[in-house]
Amino acid sequence: GKGPVGVKAALLVPAETAEAEIKVKNSRFIGTIGHAPTIERAREFIQEVKDKYPDGRHHCYAFAVGHGASVTHGMGDDGEPSGTAGRPMLAVLTGTELGDACVVVTRYFGGTKLGTGGLVKAYTEATQMALL
Repeated sequence: GKGPVGVKAALLVPAETAEAEIKVKNSRFIGTIGHAPTIERAREFIQEVKDKYPDGRHHCYAFAVGHGASVTHGMGDDGEPSGTAGRPMLAVLTGTELGDACVVVTRYFGGTKLGTGGLVKAYTEATQMALL
């Protein structure tokens, strides 16, 4: 696949922190990706995003630390129904060639429940947009 500009093909990591936002039925989903060479750094990054958007209802995350056979994955739904946020986000992340990456999707609830399928779709799209 086509890697991010300015990143060596051998080691695809996020070149910089990037953000993308989508709106679904008045809910805002803000995807933020950052470089996370260690699990500690991934956790710090998640906290930084929470601090940046303190009034976000949910801060769901997925990370892949390491490359190739030695990758540690993590994910969290932060109060969303199990399997609707962290899991699809991680699926997007592991489907790319990126390593040492952490994605956080912050949701501002817009008053309309999206349902399980709607949530999976929204978290998937927000993650994909952040990775572009």
